[in-house]
Amino acid sequence: MTSLAFAVVALGILAFGLVSGRLERSVLTPPMVFVLFGLVLGPQVLDLAEFDVEFGFVHTLAELALVLVLFGDASRIDLKLLVREHNIPIRLLLIGLPLTIVLGGGIAMGLFEGMGIWQAALLAAILAPTDAALGQAVVSNPTVPVRIRQSLNVESGLNDGMVLPLVLVFAALVGAFGGDGERNWYAFIALQLGLSAFIGFGVGFVGGKLVQAASKAAWMSLTYQRLSTVALAVSAFAVAEILGANGFISAFVGGLAVGNFAKDICPRIHEFAEAEGELLVLLTFLFFGASMVPLIFSISDPMIWLYAVLSLTVIRGLPVALSLMGTGLRPGSVLFLSWFGPRGLASILFVVLIVEHADLPGGDALLSIVVATVTLSIFVHGLTAFPASKAYARVCALFPEDIEEHKAITEMPVRKRLHHMYED
Repeated sequence: MTSLAFAVVALGILAFGLVSGRLERSVLTPPMVFVLFGLVLGPQVLDLAEFDVEFGFVHTLAELALVLVLFGDASRIDLKLLVREHNIPIRLLLIGLPLTIVLGGGIAMGLFEGMGIWQAALLAAILAPTDAALGQAVVSNPTVPVRIRQSLNVESGLNDGMVLPLVLVFAALVGAFGGDGERNWYAFIALQLGLSAFIGFGVGFVGGKLVQAASKAAWMSLTYQRLSTVALAVSAFAVAEILGANGFISAFVGGLAVGNFAKDICPRIHEFAEAEGELLVLLTFLFFGASMVPLIFSISDPMIWLYAVLSLTVIRGLPVALSLMGTGLRPGSVLFLSWFGPRGLASILFVVLIVEHADLPGGDALLSIVVATVTLSIFVHGLTAFPASKAYARVCALFPEDIEEHKAITEMPVRKRLHHMYED
């Protein structure tokens, strides 16, 4: 990027900040705005920013954003509370998520000639995690039953970390990392998964306890409590990578450890994610708009767009409906939960980390499908989140208080609360 491009990006962030409070009460979401901003900066319009998926800065940005998102999202999940009160997201994660990958892989093999089983599984796994931030109006609207919006919030917070091992396994079986796929499979199971989790738990537990103790003793200022987010997340990642494990899995488990064993420091972690961490997320969407969204203009295969539509409807909806059978939820609630499973940040970061390997068979096709699906999701879910959540809330207000939707549960924090959205 040139100095002019940096200046335009900085001014763009400032301009968005000036109207951000007003936009929170509209159908425009930050991801939509920054994807469009990136598209304008990119080669399709102004040609000020030339990003490449394999460019070192982009790769570093993607890695850091993924580490912080995995760590921050995991730190919000209270596992005891999850088991005790949140049966809907447990069903979505343990039943719906595997079914989504199986169904998505099967449809991919049927639509794309020559796509093998592991390539299809890799595609389905990359697109399986949801991103509640794309439909922030849903999980932030206090008039939507807390059980419903918290289900989407918790599902989004956990499914990226749960899918990551499968993404890496399928990539190894495809041969993305070179060498023999079967050997990579066994190496991953025996070394990376177990060792990564052990390292992540150790760093998160010990580091979290140290920060918590220093904070209680007033040895640590609030500023450095917030900065401990980066220190803990990157430490978990780096130690795992040094020892030959997987840093991303380690960062996710580290976040779970902090969130469940050092809860006192979690508010500072969440504050960091809502400020400094948000900047990384927005820059990732800007990069996506500048370097990846232009790919959709060269897509000539209609099957790619068909798969994108199916990914956001049937491939999401059918597993959700099956996983929620017997819960007593109204059909409208099941439909609401099915629709608001947008694909976003995790899918972008997963595909960037995978396709940088030049020897990935079918890498160009995989990238095009993911970009088409995520782009479609950013806009259709962003545009429908605000009006759909208001409409659903009005319908739920007519339901009696003793139905499943209104069952009382304890809330967990969302990635970003839009404090002013519903004031009026």
